[in-house]
Amino acid sequence: MSKELVTLGSFEFLADVQIIKGKLESEGITVILKDENTVSIDPFASNALGGIKLQVYGSDKERAEEIFNEVRNYAVDENGELIVCPNCKATKSEIYYSRKGVFYKLFPFFEPKKYRCLNCNFITKPSQ
Repeated sequence: MSKELVTLGSFEFLADVQIIKGKLESEGITVILKDENTVSIDPFASNALGGIKLQVYGSDKERAEEIFNEVRNYAVDENGELIVCPNCKATKSEIYYSRKGVFYKLFPFFEPKKYRCLNCNFITKPSQ
């Protein structure tokens, strides 16, 4: 078994990651939650840390990604509609924060929301 850890995703809230963790563990995949304790003690630290990281061993990566993609939620707009990538028209996007610059590293909650397409990695701002 590969001891290398692979991050499948980051989550702002502990409750969101627990659902996927339970599903992966029920399929026999070992899950590590990086920064879980810090965020559970101080939820306001979640943005500064980049959320709770859902990690699995490299040897379980492919199977874990399949399961994760079956149960994950993708970004939606204010009307509840899935965000459509303007580049490839896929509906599999996640909220993305680049945290470039000292200001956004110190105060990540001020950074404007963007979306990253999981199909083509295109970064877009929400439509106004």
